[in-house]
Amino acid sequence: MKNQRVGKVQIELSRIDMENADSGWAALHNSYYFWDVITLLCGMTCVFGGLAAFAWILGLPGRIAVARNHPEAEAVYTMGWVGFLAIIPWINAFIWAFKPTDVVDIRRFPDEEAEAIKRDIARLKKTAYGKEDPPEPDDQAVTENSESKDAPRSET
Repeated sequence: MKNQRVGKVQIELSRIDMENADSGWAALHNSYYFWDVITLLCGMTCVFGGLAAFAWILGLPGRIAVARNHPEAEAVYTMGWVGFLAIIPWINAFIWAFKPTDVVDIRRFPDEEAEAIKRDIARLKKTAYGKEDPPEPDDQAVTENSESKDAPRSET
C-alpha cells in the first residue's frame, strides 16, 4: 500500500514540475510521452532509411548498366526493379549489368547501332534518373570543318 502512495505522490510531483516549467524543452522533457516520441522518431528513421536502402539496391543493376553503356541497359533497369518479387531475376540483372553483350542487329551497321545505343542510354538517363547529358558534337561534322579549314584553298 505504501508503494502505491509513493507512486501517486511521484506522479503529482512531476505534474507540478510540468506546470512550473519555464521553457518548451523543459516541458517536453518532463512530459510522460518524451521517450515514446523519441522511440517513435527513431523507429520512423529506421523504417524510412531501410526503404531508401531497399530502393537504392533495387536500382543498382540499372545504374551499373547505364554507367557501363550496356546495350540492353533499359532491360537491365526494368529487370532490376521487377526482380525484387523473386530474388533470382534481380541477381540475374545484377550479373547481366556487368556482362559485356554483343549486339547483332541486321537492320543497322555497327556504327549506326552504336549511335542508337547512345541515344537509348541518353533517353533512359533522362526518363529514369532525370539527368540530361549535354549534346556531344558530331564527330563527322568536326572532322569535316577542321579539314576544310586546314586544306589550302584552290581558286579556279
